[in-house]
Amino acid sequence: MIRLLTILLSLCLGYSVQAKVFQEIYVDRKGVMREKDTRKEVSFYGVNYTLPFAHAYRAVGYLGTDRKRAIDRDVYHLARLGFNAFRIHIWDVEITDEKGNLIANEHLDLLDYLIFRLQERGISTLLTAQTNFGNGYPERNIQTGGFSYAYDKCNMHNDPDAVAAQENYLPQLVRHINPYTGHAYFEEPCVVGFEINNEPCHSGTPEQTKAYINRMLSAIGSVGNQKPVFYNVSHNLEHTGAYFDTPIDGGTYQWYPIGLVGGHTRKGNFLPYIDRYTIPFSETPGFESKAKLIYEFDPADITYAHIYPAMARTFRSAGFQWITQFAYDPIDMAAFNTEYQTHFLNLAYTPQKALSMKIAAEVARKVKRLEQFPTYPADTLFGDFRVSYLLDMSVFNDGKSFFYSNSTTEIPRSPKKLEAIAGCGNSPVVSFNGTGAYFLDRLESGIWRLELMPDAVQVADPFSKPSLKKEKVTIAFAEQPITISLADLGADFHVRGMNEGNDVRRQATEGEVRLAPGAYLLSRSGVVSDRWRAETRFQNIRLGEFVAPESSRRQRYFVHHPQKGVNAGDSLSVEATVVYDVPVDSILIYTDAVSFWSDYNPYVVMKQEKPYTYRAKLATGTGSAEQAYRLVVYSGGKCFTYPGGEEGMPLDWDFDSSLFYRSALYAAETPMVLLRPERTFSDGAFSDRTLAAIDPEAWVTCEYTVGTPFKSDYERYRLVTKGKETSFYIRKYLGELLSGGSSEMKKKCLLAISVGQESPEKLEVGFVSKLGLTYTAQLTLPAVREGVYRIPFSDLRQTGTALIPRAYPLFTDAYFVAGEEIPFHIEEIESVEIRIPELKGDAELHLNGVWLE
Repeated sequence: MIRLLTILLSLCLGYSVQAKVFQEIYVDRKGVMREKDTRKEVSFYGVNYTLPFAHAYRAVGYLGTDRKRAIDRDVYHLARLGFNAFRIHIWDVEITDEKGNLIANEHLDLLDYLIFRLQERGISTLLTAQTNFGNGYPERNIQTGGFSYAYDKCNMHNDPDAVAAQENYLPQLVRHINPYTGHAYFEEPCVVGFEINNEPCHSGTPEQTKAYINRMLSAIGSVGNQKPVFYNVSHNLEHTGAYFDTPIDGGTYQWYPIGLVGGHTRKGNFLPYIDRYTIPFSETPGFESKAKLIYEFDPADITYAHIYPAMARTFRSAGFQWITQFAYDPIDMAAFNTEYQTHFLNLAYTPQKALSMKIAAEVARKVKRLEQFPTYPADTLFGDFRVSYLLDMSVFNDGKSFFYSNSTTEIPRSPKKLEAIAGCGNSPVVSFNGTGAYFLDRLESGIWRLELMPDAVQVADPFSKPSLKKEKVTIAFAEQPITISLADLGADFHVRGMNEGNDVRRQATEGEVRLAPGAYLLSRSGVVSDRWRAETRFQNIRLGEFVAPESSRRQRYFVHHPQKGVNAGDSLSVEATVVYDVPVDSILIYTDAVSFWSDYNPYVVMKQEKPYTYRAKLATGTGSAEQAYRLVVYSGGKCFTYPGGEEGMPLDWDFDSSLFYRSALYAAETPMVLLRPERTFSDGAFSDRTLAAIDPEAWVTCEYTVGTPFKSDYERYRLVTKGKETSFYIRKYLGELLSGGSSEMKKKCLLAISVGQESPEKLEVGFVSKLGLTYTAQLTLPAVREGVYRIPFSDLRQTGTALIPRAYPLFTDAYFVAGEEIPFHIEEIESVEIRIPELKGDAELHLNGVWLE
């Protein structure tokens, strides 16, 4: 009866897309996950996604969106990205009472529905049974009566009543019947297995931990479960022996290689950070018999499109068979990035990152478990894959598939054999100036399906403080030309709209056609086939499916970041991103020299080079230390002046604003300042620098200090060691500062640093290059330390790169050492770094500035 109801329910919910037959998974004696019937090794890659619970559940409700419809939309995109894995840590506080009894409510129903929809698309599930913490973040916790609220997370494994509640809860969860599939979780074909809890905090002894795990295993096994059960082994390392001395089938690990919650977008080359995943307890008895899973990972606080494939390769080299990123943002709230501000991933809103995830999914399938590669930087080309920091691009090119996360000049390996293309930007086969992703799939000879996503335009730092009132990325629909160069389609192919409401009928000219976002059937001229309809199934989608947010242009957006500096006399590059609800007529640049009283006020017209992006070159002089200017946008019969966005323009008689954009002008005879004291430290004033200690228990803070009369102001760094020897780092990203001063920079030969008397005896000062490699020189300061110290570039030596901020888990490497010596070149500088090495007690550093001479 349940199965019949399930079939009827599926028909009511919409057209079913059954993609695959799931195989039962087991772990062999060597810790390898295999299909039970075929004995083949498995490899899973995908995401965490949390809409049924906590903030995501509430936020989608605040926005007035039907939650099941939201799940349908997101699951479609997860399928388009080629994922075959989904993991969720269940908020037990939202589906239990104080005794651990399972409660049938909307949260559980949404989880059931989500698993059902994922199963339709061929995506497997790993269920982490409990989180043992509140449901609030980033809001306040809401008391639900769930048992976890009655106990401290670190006592969940020792308190008898807490353990009893979990022993009551786990069997009920595992045997819970999903009404949408008719299966209990422990019988569900798409459920790979269970993780007992999320990031446990063990405050007792290892023996107590071992006893706890065994009790939880017995509770899960009491209902007849035969699926693998896993436990988190990357926390509480003093309990590692206890973890592996239990019958768990595998251990779960995490990796946040550049820390979490930076509060701003981090910049720099992080490929050295992800070159190796070292497990220091791999010799622990029992380790080799346990499967290895990455339950969560993310290079947080970045928008780069090249990192994910490199991480996937490293995971496979370390032997991981389950890899799930944390966390995919629901499409209906992704514009605001409120769920976990340090993470940001969504096909519509972060198309380049999402495509790099699609490429990474192929890495997980193609790279063999434990396959080894050379040390970075010799490993950016591997197999059918390429990653590039300088181009911010990743590519998968195996002859049949051609995926790229950013514009590329790489040529498909076998153009005539291509079956799938996915990209963002331009390539030898697709030319498209829009900012959204696109997908091309060959259905048969001469017939392809095109899916074209709308434009995503970043209008604020996505990792700054979140709010559902503040968009970080806005969506814009626009009909734009796209050129497709495929011999199988020819130059005059026909185009037919496939998604609901799309009745487009057009023909390309020399491969070019103007299209709005949507799904289309493309057919070579003369090829006729009536087998491909909107409802036709293809792989794990229907041809007429199309999911995209509505255009969100409800206000004016203007984004401009002035170039930090340029050589005096050279042209200043000016770029602005503009998204207006009324079309922009023009944008003009006025310098600070214009005056209402002048008869001649020169200006520069900015050129729209692609949708929403305007660029121009502004000439500079040689008699000033900076160039100041304003940008004036003309739209709908009005004009608006930036910075500030005030209506009006500088030549109006009543214009009243003293705001300017400012860029430094470098001259050969003047120092190029890299780091100077800054008076304000709030609102991201330090967004371009990292303050960190190698020992995560130690810490460093900074404050601006006003100098006494006739002395300079300085930055006062407090270094707190917590009683352990550690090294401290101050690193400032200079990429934007140096981009316009390369010619003058080449004329410099000294790195200068000015410090105060209250400073450590030893310092190491130098640079991090665009390759992510570090070059420093050591300074031993005299007893009277206040003064300026100059380091010739010839004194710089390549050393290990400190991986700061420190990664999670804390057992991962603290330094990266390249496999080869690479000469230092001043034009390759990307960051300046000050290291206070091997400090044994608390100290201070008084820094007046760092510059080039």
